[in-house]
Amino acid sequence: MSFTLGLALYFIIWWTTLFAVLPIGVRTQAEEGSVVPGTPESAPAKPRLVRIAVLNTLLSTVIFALVWLALAQGLVPIGEPPAQVP
Repeated sequence: MSFTLGLALYFIIWWTTLFAVLPIGVRTQAEEGSVVPGTPESAPAKPRLVRIAVLNTLLSTVIFALVWLALAQGLVPIGEPPAQVP
């Protein structure tokens, strides 16, 4: 796997896992009981974006390592023409 392909793959994995990690541990303003005027009740009370970014980076790194391992072991071939069926 080239460096460019690895970087692009990591970016795609990071961005995709962000949407899975984003709602983890978030409490809304309505749940906290203090809604700031001018914001929806469903807005997070404490977004904790740094914590989410770190958690997402760790999870993405693990997933990327598994994908890289599968590619390195030849479980998922890339760049090879498909086999011809007689």
